[in-house]
Amino acid sequence: MFITFEGPDGSGKSTQIRRLKEYLEQQGCQVLVTNEPGDTAIGAQIRDLLLNPIYKGITPETEALLYAADRAQHVRQVVKPALAEGKVVICDRYIDSTIAYQYFGRQLSGEFMGTITKYAIDGLMPEATVILELSPEAAEKRYTQRAQAKQADYDVPDRLEQERAEFKERVNQGFKYMAENYSHRIITIDASGTIDQVWDAILAGLKERGVLC
Repeated sequence: MFITFEGPDGSGKSTQIRRLKEYLEQQGCQVLVTNEPGDTAIGAQIRDLLLNPIYKGITPETEALLYAADRAQHVRQVVKPALAEGKVVICDRYIDSTIAYQYFGRQLSGEFMGTITKYAIDGLMPEATVILELSPEAAEKRYTQRAQAKQADYDVPDRLEQERAEFKERVNQGFKYMAENYSHRIITIDASGTIDQVWDAILAGLKERGVLC
């Protein structure tokens, strides 16, 4: 089983992924938690190019191609082998982030995005996707605090977190579009509540979709 988590930085994906991993392991499942970009040796280098705020002037096309390169390596090296072993794979970000950030946020063409995404995912789509919704203002407060507490990759918000408000609003619209048009696999959760409230909603949503018993 392949489950992905999506949403803006600061929405609490990591915390809820840990909760789901613990729940599944209690049910007797073998679970692999992974993330994009960066969860391979090659991907770690790509992640720094994408998110380190010192790198200025990356074009939208370059950004999209770097994300696709990371995903191509990740799917083939990490995700598919784990699924073949019968593990449940939970991934922090996948294809919906690409649609939200590069197609809606960067406003790249559908033909370009469709072509690179097709080769990157190698036919692999998640059985279920959890999108955590949070306002840009609330998300910014959370990831800024995380950076200041040195709990992030960098001591300041990363390159995408530093983007303008208009970009972040387009990204949010992208996630909403995906949720509305792919409701058979996407569960949208209000991430503004407490950790327990958000977890309860995720668990109920996954059970309602028949993903969890």
